[in-house]
Amino acid sequence: MQTQAYANTDAPLLFPAVPKEDEQRVSAIFHAIEQRLGFIPDALRLYSISPALLENFVANISYFNGGGSNLPGELTAMIRYLVSWQAGCRFCVDMNESFLLSFGKDLDSIRAARNNPAAAPLSDKNKVLLKLALKSVNSPEFVSEQDLDEAKAQGWQERDLFDAVVQAANNRALNTILRTFKVDHQGSFV
Repeated sequence: MQTQAYANTDAPLLFPAVPKEDEQRVSAIFHAIEQRLGFIPDALRLYSISPALLENFVANISYFNGGGSNLPGELTAMIRYLVSWQAGCRFCVDMNESFLLSFGKDLDSIRAARNNPAAAPLSDKNKVLLKLALKSVNSPEFVSEQDLDEAKAQGWQERDLFDAVVQAANNRALNTILRTFKVDHQGSFV
């Protein structure tokens, strides 16, 4: 199901306040994120309400972006981009669109994939996993052995298939959290 990213005009429902006893722990995490990205995404600021969940979330991000997964960054960014577009999460759409641009992808090509994932500016090998990831969050009951075999025929291993599905599912969860608490764009907590 294709939807348009929802433009929320409400103020966030929660404003993250780091528990006093966890300020140093969260500060260290934020310092590392800022060193890598140059800023702290508001999605991570929201997670600072629960430092243990923040650590878990950052570990998940690190797995996909720090070499733990075999999936290329442009593929994981496109998975997150399209999952977010379909879920109507403007924050994640904007964030992942910027990541895709940093991979040298053309803005028009990126946006064309919104309504036609087959047009995503990815290799055919990567498009097979993109298709599986999207199917997993949109209609998991229809994922079949044939879908897995198509990905394996492109050289993907079972772990790669699992990683693509987990990336899509985790991102859909983040989309839901951000939309629930009205964290619509970077700068929501200013």
